[in-house]
Amino acid sequence: MNPPGDSGPYPSTADQGSGLTLNASAAPIAAPGAVPPAAPQTPGGSDLDSKLVVRMQAGDQAALGQFYDRWYPVVSGLAARMLKSADAVEDVVEETFWQAWRQCHRHAPERGSVQTWLLTIARTRALDRLRAARRLREDSIDDTVTATGDAATPPAVVSASDPSLDAEHAERRQLVVAALADLPHDQREALELGYFGGLSQSEIAERTGQPLGTIKTRMRLALLKLRDRLSVLKEDAR
Repeated sequence: MNPPGDSGPYPSTADQGSGLTLNASAAPIAAPGAVPPAAPQTPGGSDLDSKLVVRMQAGDQAALGQFYDRWYPVVSGLAARMLKSADAVEDVVEETFWQAWRQCHRHAPERGSVQTWLLTIARTRALDRLRAARRLREDSIDDTVTATGDAATPPAVVSASDPSLDAEHAERRQLVVAALADLPHDQREALELGYFGGLSQSEIAERTGQPLGTIKTRMRLALLKLRDRLSVLKEDAR
């Protein structure tokens, strides 16, 4: 993820399949529950941040690297304050800077400082993680209650095959297959090894010889693309 000879956090274009990678492993992740550090205190810091965002809006990847270096401790500290898992903190940090890079054109100085904009993104990503964990716990409880419910309750009668439903399911399968086929090879490979091959992200990194952060980025980008391509299925279900 880092260019050869550069040991600091830096976005790299070495991974052509996903565009950029952020090196979250180069700096220590704040311990869960830690107090977030203060914002970077450098002369003209606010002006520097604004200039970095302007350069990012122009597609300057080096600006993203400087921006990441400046704000990584603050974003990591905020995420650690809200989350209990170090892995979740690392993911939120990566998601925050990716969103800042993709949506940098949305920042407008008249609507707030760079600090407010970036930390709002980080807080939203952390809250999303908390909500997802809460839903997972609730689903687990519901499944347990269902499994231990009244055994005398008769199972639902499965209706005979409906040709219209069969056709709909076939169409959905075709959409999913087409969406997977459109993914870049590296992203599709990581996704297939993880979700169809049952490998962990660490095992995928070991098998492919890629850094763990690169694998995480590829899988996240692949899922985002699939979500966009398959949004029509969600709309049809409404």
